[in-house]
Parts: sequence; C-alpha cells; structure tokens
Amino acid sequence: MKSLVVLFSYHHNNTEKIAKVFAKVLDAPILTPPHINPDELQAYNLIGFGSGIYGAKHHHLLLDFADTLPHVANKKAFIFSTSGAPAIGWREEYVAKNHSSLRETLRAKGYVMVGEFSCPGFNTNSFLKLVGGINKGRPNAEDLRQAEAFAQNLKQNL
Repeated sequence: MKSLVVLFSYHHNNTEKIAKVFAKVLDAPILTPPHINPDELQAYNLIGFGSGIYGAKHHHLLLDFADTLPHVANKKAFIFSTSGAPAIGWREEYVAKNHSSLRETLRAKGYVMVGEFSCPGFNTNSFLKLVGGINKGRPNAEDLRQAEAFAQNLKQNL
C-alpha cells in the first residue's frame, strides 16, 4: 500500500511529531500543501491529512488545499491533529467537531475516512504564553505510542 502524509505544522511542530510516527510506520513521505500538486495524490492508496487545530478546525492552508483536490473514487484517507486544548477532559466529541470541516470536504471529494487521530499539543497562543503555556511536553511518549498503534492498525487492516 503506497501511503502519503500531508501535513501543515509550524507553531511548536506538535503535529509534525505525530506525522513522523505515521510516516515511519506507513513508510510514507511527508509533504506540505504548498509543495504538492493535487493530481499527485492519485498515485497513493492511503493519504493522511493533518495540522494543528486553530479556531476549532484544521489550519486554513490544509483546508484550502483540500478544497483544490480533484474528485476521486473511494480513495482511503485519515485525518489527524494536535490541539492546544487542555488535556483534561479530552473527548471524542471535541475531536470530531474539530475535524468536521476537513472530514466533510474530503468526503465530498470522494475520500473514504478510515480513521481519525488527535492528541494534545503544547500551546502558547495568546495569553497562555504569559503563564508558560499548557500541555507542556505534549505530544509525549504516550501520545507517540498511541499514534504508532493507530498507524499500525491502519497498516494491518487496509
């Protein structure tokens, strides 16, 4: 199975840490939206799309890239993210809401969602920088282990 990870990560590179785990397990390159021709995605069987969460959705560059994708027939995709929200009370509904814009765009383009992954990321945005941020050290070793298990599961089941 030929896989690709499409990533936009810049602030603390939280999401890049997760993407590197996926890339290693799936033997996949990591490319950023400005460096991909959307037609190139036709060569891949599985594509992961991820970024940090900003204002309850993926980064606008990733969302804009998804809007440019051509329609496909049943191409497999997964979504991932890191979020600066407090790790306490981490809930599936929160992640599902944050992923909804990207998920809906990809489904409308013909992609079949085969999984979603998210974990906390270090956040020093806005007033949080005054207190040293939240989720310091995240993603941590356990988050990376969970990312590896997620990718192994994709690899084994697809």
